[in-house]
Amino acid sequence: MAQIEKLNIGIVGAAGRGASFRAAFDAQPVTRIHAVCDVREDALQEAARTLSATETYTDYDEMLAKSDIDAVVIGTPMQFHAPQAIAALERNLHVLSEVTAGVSIEECRALVGAANRSQAVYMMAENYVYARPVVLVKELVRRGLFGEVYYTEGEYIHELKALNEITPWRRRWQTGIDGVTYGTHSLGPILQWLSAEPGKPADRVVRVSCEGSGHHYRDPRGDAYENQDTCVMLCKTARGALIKIRVDMLSERPHAMHNHCLQGTKGCYESGRGPGERHKVWLADVCPDKDTWIDLFDLERDYMPVLWRDPPEAALKAGHGGGDYFEVLDFVKSIVEGAPCPIGIHEAMDMTLPGLVSQLSIANGGVWLDVPDSREW
Repeated sequence: MAQIEKLNIGIVGAAGRGASFRAAFDAQPVTRIHAVCDVREDALQEAARTLSATETYTDYDEMLAKSDIDAVVIGTPMQFHAPQAIAALERNLHVLSEVTAGVSIEECRALVGAANRSQAVYMMAENYVYARPVVLVKELVRRGLFGEVYYTEGEYIHELKALNEITPWRRRWQTGIDGVTYGTHSLGPILQWLSAEPGKPADRVVRVSCEGSGHHYRDPRGDAYENQDTCVMLCKTARGALIKIRVDMLSERPHAMHNHCLQGTKGCYESGRGPGERHKVWLADVCPDKDTWIDLFDLERDYMPVLWRDPPEAALKAGHGGGDYFEVLDFVKSIVEGAPCPIGIHEAMDMTLPGLVSQLSIANGGVWLDVPDSREW
């Protein structure tokens, strides 16, 4: 592989989510944010200053055609992720895309085709899999300390009614469709855990069923939200594990975006559900008796992977608790070193497709439906 001296990065959605990637890319000696793009022309110059970009664009296709960029970061609303990723991949430009990978099964199929044809790297920016407790639990699973993992839960509970009005795309794509519309933050870490079990192949969801709790809120115009308040998706995996995913972006309550639990034959884990609440774990081979929980982070010294053992200052400054830093680090390694992409096109589909199928399930009375395997497309 030829030595890469500098990667020029273009960021679309630079006046919004894209602006948060500066610290992560600044920490990589080989990368430079070269171009920024946003439809909000009034905010574009400030975004360029914030990100130290040389070029500005209000048209994404123009940036792809004219700018000397090697990779794009897609930080736009959900409905643009797949089309913009496809456009970049068709030019053999590397892609780091925000979640979800797509908003329909059809466009996900098109995205997989583009990634398969392209010479470029595609990575989905699911930053929750890089969270400190998620990384530590994954290592405990990899060491066999939970035994066989057979049940997990993930929850994304984040009241967003006011934000719906500030960012209307959310009103359409997150709370305007019934089912699990934004489930990768919950499902992503779980699939990483299940796929870390020693001596076993990577796991994926093969069928889902979804039901909702009903409609109890209206938007400022008096219209009911199409998305039911709480939607619960049950998933069965290829290896027979059961997963429960809850997504709620409407109920009145403090948010709790990062709730998980895990049950195995030799141990269990429950995350803290609010500020100051501890992450607790019970492991048969570690805990003094079967009724005693210990703090998850008491195990850091012996089990925390190098990733989080002594994180650089840049990681601590990056967004999402360091997740933005580590996902950019892996993205760059995949391009420069040819390292396997940890959330490549098929992992992105494994995290995205179950939620899309859940929308079909809930529309048909909660019927169980098969989840396609993108590797067979």
